[in-house]
Amino acid sequence: MIGIIRYGAGNIFSLTAALERLGIKYGMVYSETDFEQFDHYIIPGVGHAGAAMNKLQQTGMVDKIKSLKKPTLGICVGMQLLTSYSEEGNTDLLNIFPIKTLRFADSSEYKVPHTGWNEVNHGKDNALFKNIPTASHFYFVHSYFIEFNEAYTLASTAYSTKFSASIWKDNFFGVQFHPEKSGRYGEQLLTNFSNL
Repeated sequence: MIGIIRYGAGNIFSLTAALERLGIKYGMVYSETDFEQFDHYIIPGVGHAGAAMNKLQQTGMVDKIKSLKKPTLGICVGMQLLTSYSEEGNTDLLNIFPIKTLRFADSSEYKVPHTGWNEVNHGKDNALFKNIPTASHFYFVHSYFIEFNEAYTLASTAYSTKFSASIWKDNFFGVQFHPEKSGRYGEQLLTNFSNL
């Protein structure tokens, strides 16, 4: 069963609705004592990375999250929290991945935030992208991106610059896109995660 880590950062209705459609059981993690009930975890997130990290610290769950050994998926800002630092709020984050979250440069050609469907290319053999074609489209809404680093990139895309659409290290995974809003391939990814 998936535990959704609740720390006050964003609406999780679309995520829980997708899990219900897929018949994936889930519950909520509000404190350190709740973790033992679950064998998978999702860190959701919408909005400001600095504010999200501040809320997460207030819950007292930071050390527990960093010590997790079970499959853990960060979505959007939840993925950014897994990195070392964000330019959004000039904030130190969980530092599970020694890479940074940076802001897109605004230009006439590339508006910020980046909103809409983008082709995601996954090159590494990983069960998270099982039964998903190498080049598939997923839905993004974000002004900040995770710098591309081959060592941690599970899938990449580009919007003014190449960046990591998905990252992976040990039991930690992250996706910058919203799988719960990405149609069949997004639902396949959530199903794959639940089966890890």
